[in-house]
Amino acid sequence: MSSLLVCKVKRHFRRYFSLILFSSLLLALNIKEGAKKIKTFLSERNKIDILFYTTKKDTNMKAIKNLSLKFLIFALLIMSLSFCVQGIAFAADEGESVNQEVEVLLAPTTYKVQPGDSMWKIAVRFEIGLAELIKANPQIRNPALIYVGQIINIPEGAPLKSFEDEVIRLVNVERARNGLQALQANWQASRVARIKSQDMITNRYFSHTSPVYGSPFKMLESYGLRFSAAAENIAKGQRTAQEVMNSWMNSPGHRANILSRSFTQIGVGAAKDASGVLVWTQMFLKPA
Repeated sequence: MSSLLVCKVKRHFRRYFSLILFSSLLLALNIKEGAKKIKTFLSERNKIDILFYTTKKDTNMKAIKNLSLKFLIFALLIMSLSFCVQGIAFAADEGESVNQEVEVLLAPTTYKVQPGDSMWKIAVRFEIGLAELIKANPQIRNPALIYVGQIINIPEGAPLKSFEDEVIRLVNVERARNGLQALQANWQASRVARIKSQDMITNRYFSHTSPVYGSPFKMLESYGLRFSAAAENIAKGQRTAQEVMNSWMNSPGHRANILSRSFTQIGVGAAKDASGVLVWTQMFLKPA
């Protein structure tokens, strides 16, 4: 985005600077030609009237030079300003589109508070955690007290959501092949799964037990999810949703979780480490 804007600004700057430089050269040539004409004129006449006073030939040239220089400098400034204005007008359409593009690329996702809103309702609306929403809005001193018309920043909750959604779709394809009911996507479970994947990257481990959150069951409970049955699948290194599903379906324990009749909901979370390696987590549950 920023490189696109810089390139366009540089292009317009070069265009307008070139026009100004070219006009300056033309004026310089005109000054030289004008001086010749003035000299010829003065050689033919002994005096000339300029701005209400007449001089003799001896002082004529000095006055002419001074006035001509001032006039031509003023003309040059006016000419340069004119070209700048024309350049701005010439680029108005393109500039408008550039400005719109910058606004689209730079502006963060925001939401204007409506009557009846709360931070929790906004978090649910955008399927993000309340803690993440509060963290993204340090200007809100009391998260329990927001006003209609306030602008709330909405953080990016799922940068790999398309991958996660595809895993959920593929899970339900496999369940349908085996005559099982489709699992309902649970965005809160997906949030927990996403945090678990990132936790494995941050703390450099690969296990169902987190050094921070404990077991998958404790982790789900710590994020407010209640269930009568739950399970977790994890994987690392697969580049696509299809690859990770192939790995899980070829593993008896993971396959059993995917095709279990004990669960009704699913959450999927993916995270990418600094090397671009993906870490995957599936959370299965049956709400209590």
